[in-house]
Amino acid sequence: MIRVDQAWLATAPLDMRAGTDTALSRVIAVFGAAHPHHAYLFANKRANRLKILVHDGIGIWLAARRLHQGKFIWPLLGEATYGLDLAQLDALVLGLPWQRLGEHGVIKLV
Repeated sequence: MIRVDQAWLATAPLDMRAGTDTALSRVIAVFGAAHPHHAYLFANKRANRLKILVHDGIGIWLAARRLHQGKFIWPLLGEATYGLDLAQLDALVLGLPWQRLGEHGVIKLV
């Protein structure tokens, strides 16, 4: 239904009371612009809630997800943003360890 070509994760927490306009203004402040078919992910301070803003080329979609147990695996505040591939996005939304997918999960030395 919604095409996502690229996903971006912001390390700074977002107030989960934020609506579409507030989340969009945060995307523009953190990422510089909201590009079509890009997903922008934010978590709250406890990392048990997630908001995803997607610009589909015509309008804006805002989705929320909450874990009743545990928390989303979120990077520390070292860098302001991270790029995710689609497999990592799928794993993150499910609450799985997304950092182990892609280049980070490759074994290079025995």
